[in-house]
Parts: sequence; structure tokens; C-alpha cells
Amino acid sequence: MTIRVALADDQALVRAGFVALLAHTADMEVVGEAVDGHQAVALARRERPDVLLMDIRMPGLDGIEATRRICADPQLAGVRVVVLTTFEVDEYVFAALRAGASGFLLKDIEPPDLRAAVRTVAAGDALLAPRVTRTLIASFAATPQRSADSAARIAMLTEREREVTVLVAHGMTNADIAARLVISPATAKTHVIRAMTKVGARDRAQLVVFAYQSGLVLPPGP
Repeated sequence: MTIRVALADDQALVRAGFVALLAHTADMEVVGEAVDGHQAVALARRERPDVLLMDIRMPGLDGIEATRRICADPQLAGVRVVVLTTFEVDEYVFAALRAGASGFLLKDIEPPDLRAAVRTVAAGDALLAPRVTRTLIASFAATPQRSADSAARIAMLTEREREVTVLVAHGMTNADIAARLVISPATAKTHVIRAMTKVGARDRAQLVVFAYQSGLVLPPGP
């Protein structure tokens, strides 16, 4: 299957660089570009890309609000937003993850890693983890938002689903989870999908965010 990718960035050189890398990848197709958040939302609605690479700082409507609008639209449930940043620890990335982003990439990512990241998020298999993602999520969730709503969603999970959610939050793949729990990868995937459905997570990344925010998983100590 061809992965349909869109790109939103106000810098023409950045867009050109990413497009050049992705357009010459056999299993990927660049379906559109946007220069600000308004165009990004319109592009998502028009093309329904599998993955939308979204710059955070753009004129007019920024990438955070654009991400929020895309992720809040039920008709765009299949669009995965990955935010782009030049900083390893960026406070705006926290807001983007809360808005529904599936992960983030540093703009200086190596070409093979970019292609692998796009494939990963398009498949919905794993949270992107270039260099600092896990640390970032742990930091932004350092003060868990324990609420009646999150407690109710945790209560909906079976014991096994809670166990699997914790392992996902620790960065494990379905294969890792299967090996740890002595179950098949297919069964592990089923548990992950059920957990995502019950807590209202769009994808694996949002399941990790929920796990930390709800206090189901505690951030690692210093």
C-alpha cells in the first residue's frame, strides 16, 4: 500500500527538503503542502492523508490549533498528525500531544529514520521514539491529571488491558508484549486496540499519553 503523506510548514526550503525525501520513496506519495494551519486543516479535509507532518510555529493558525481541529474531527479519524520541531525538548510539543498528535520528529532527522517514522505512524503500531520522545512524554505528564473521567476509563479496562497499557507506555511493541506475557502478537494487538477504544485514544501514542496523564503509569524518577 502507498502511504499518502502531507506536509505543513511555512518555510519553503523545509517543505522542499521533506518532499524530496518522501517523493522518491517507493511506498510513499506526497499529496499536498500547506504553509499555515488553516491550509493544513483544509488539506487534511480535502486529501485525507495517512500522515500529516505539521510544523508547530506557523503564521495565522499555528500547528497546535490545527492539530486540535484535525484530531477533533471524526471524519478525519484516519489522519495521523506528527509535529515537527527543531528543539529536543519543546513546551509546544506538550500541547501538540495533548491536542492529539501521534508523536513528533526533529527537523534534523536522518532520511532513513524519517521514512521509518512515517511508516510506523501510518501503521498505527508504535509511538514515535526519536531520541527523547519517552522522556518528553514523561516530563509533560509529571503531574498526573487524575480526574473522575480518567478513573472511570481506567475502570473500564480489564486487568489484562491495564497490564498491556502499562507495557505500551514503557515503549514495548506488540511483539515485546507478546513475549513478556507469553501470548501471541495478534492477541497482544487485540488487547492494545481494545484498550485504545475504551479510553478513547486515537492511536498508540495517545494511549501512552493517557497512561501517564491518568496516573496509571508514573513517570520515571530523575
